[in-house]
Amino acid sequence: MAEELLLSANTVAAAAVFILGLIVAWDAFWLTRQRTDIPTLGELSNGGFAWESEGPQEVIRQWGNLASMAAMIALPWALLEASNTSYWYAIVWDVLLSLHIISLLVPKRYAITRTHLFADGQRYSWNRLRLARRQPARRIMLLRQGWGIFGPLPLGGGQNDLTLARSRIEAAFDAETHWPQMGNKRSEEE
Repeated sequence: MAEELLLSANTVAAAAVFILGLIVAWDAFWLTRQRTDIPTLGELSNGGFAWESEGPQEVIRQWGNLASMAAMIALPWALLEASNTSYWYAIVWDVLLSLHIISLLVPKRYAITRTHLFADGQRYSWNRLRLARRQPARRIMLLRQGWGIFGPLPLGGGQNDLTLARSRIEAAFDAETHWPQMGNKRSEEE
């Protein structure tokens, strides 16, 4: 009776591959929006700042995710024979994870305005974020409130860009007194 209630290994593998495919497609969609949301780099007219990272800076930003995905690529191969799962699921799994790894390494655009942070194609309100107490040397670490251990939001970029971004982030958290004003005011959400 208990054996009848269990799903087959291939059914579970198909569901896992499907979910991973949705995640990869979702991330790819948001990454395509970054040039739309952040059309220009440098100083923004509202006192904000936008910058772009390079591939090696994204490696520094994403090193933890890259290590865990390497383990996720290798792990299914050890379990295939024991679970009697088709090799095709592992191959598709590895292809999808490889595409996701590539998307992590693509240079990203970031922007800071008085009201929002733009990162990874997403827009985050400052009241949903906070600066981590301990900051890594070559990136900025923000934490998403309410996400617990899944909350880190690292920002990558060159050291000069990160220094300027950090000052704008601190100003955004204290926008009433420190937000820089620039000449021609446009929308705060540029």
